[in-house]
Amino acid sequence: MEGTDPVNKKLAAALSGGAVLVVALSGCTSSSNSGDKGPDPKLVAWAKSVCDAVPAQNAKIKAANAAISTTAAAGKPETLQKTDSQAFQDMSDGYKAIAVAISGAGAPPGVEGGAQRQQDVVKSFNSLSVSYADLKKKVDELDTKNQAKFASELHDVAAQMTELEKKHQSSIDALQKLQQGEVEDAIAEQASCKKDASATSPSASSTTGAMTG
Repeated sequence: MEGTDPVNKKLAAALSGGAVLVVALSGCTSSSNSGDKGPDPKLVAWAKSVCDAVPAQNAKIKAANAAISTTAAAGKPETLQKTDSQAFQDMSDGYKAIAVAISGAGAPPGVEGGAQRQQDVVKSFNSLSVSYADLKKKVDELDTKNQAKFASELHDVAAQMTELEKKHQSSIDALQKLQQGEVEDAIAEQASCKKDASATSPSASSTTGAMTG
């Protein structure tokens, strides 16, 4: 449908950085800060509990991004609404699940300031989850019977997505702080995180490398 295709592509472009927030946690490489003995076993166990929860949610968020990008060319309001609504729901659920996993793991043991860093990540991901749930609600309320109105309202959704960039950056910053020092070493030992990192797209991997390098 003329008018909605460019708008939905803009929406898809706005979503393209979403998966990076999850990938960032799994993109670590050992910095050898913990010496020859390696990180504390308790910290390794903590990292495992977090890393084991990452791949499934990462896949869900990336699939949601892909669904919106794929459907952007469809043009039919009903199809766009259904796909975007489900994608936003999946992203909301994915970020919420990551927050729950990190919250449930507790503060990284033996890490100075670890509790605050953990809480900051949980707070930022919960905030993203709420934001995507709000976007889903807005998409569900779109008027698919009126072409001009639908395009206008979809444009507003895309604009709101762009405004979420600050929350995305806040989450990235919180993850970076959480995975400093021995936490980074402990995460680097986790097979689930290594597997998840190897499955990332080239664009996501390069962005992650810049964040964690």
